[in-house]
Amino acid sequence: MIRLIHAEFRKLTATTLWWWLLLGSLALTALFVSLSIAFDGSTGNPTPPLSTLDGQRNTLAAASGATALVGVLGAIAMTAEFRHLTATPTFLATPRRGRIVAAKLITYTMIGFGFGLACLALTIAIALPWLSAKAITVSLTAPGLPLTALGVLAVMTIYGPLGVGIGALVRNQIAAVVGLLIYLFVLDPVLTAIPALRPVTRYLPGPASAALTGRAAPNFPTLPAWAGGLLLAGYAVVLAALGARFALRRDVT
Repeated sequence: MIRLIHAEFRKLTATTLWWWLLLGSLALTALFVSLSIAFDGSTGNPTPPLSTLDGQRNTLAAASGATALVGVLGAIAMTAEFRHLTATPTFLATPRRGRIVAAKLITYTMIGFGFGLACLALTIAIALPWLSAKAITVSLTAPGLPLTALGVLAVMTIYGPLGVGIGALVRNQIAAVVGLLIYLFVLDPVLTAIPALRPVTRYLPGPASAALTGRAAPNFPTLPAWAGGLLLAGYAVVLAALGARFALRRDVT
């Protein structure tokens, strides 16, 4: 297994894709954090003010706004085996295809954690001086903030293998990536915004991520943080298991 994980890291670093997606993740994080602070206290803004712990937790949770790109990286890593016709030699070298999926899951769990650390560090680097300039005192050890930081890391970590699971199930790279982005940026928010569906939609990946990071949302009760984490991890495991059982058992050329 260690040999397979090393091979996955070599595949990752052989291209610049991971670097561009990391830069994109940092850019999205900077945008979301900046918007959160810039619009604090503006008319019609329903989020808690930054002078409160809930408001500060929301800003810190903005570090998880780039989860989609982590998922995209995982999906591309899995579907690239079929797109670039490397699946056949890979599966011949390691006939137990489930081990290959497991190696990718472990690798992109670590990659997701690394992306999460980078985005969290950038969030703190932007937020602390900006809030200080607004005369808002922030203590990173204040109640709830450490848990939010851990939640951000957990969400980013989970989305790596979640993307791998999607790629294992949907072997077409374009379909996997576009489908993931459409769901995360369009379908999930639209479904979540429908009041009548909220008892059900809080079990979707978006609300589960919000629950894990402790992000406060007006009139939208989320799951407990531990339940959100288990739900997200469950999505990743189920998708990967289905992909390993059905999609990867098909013939490859």
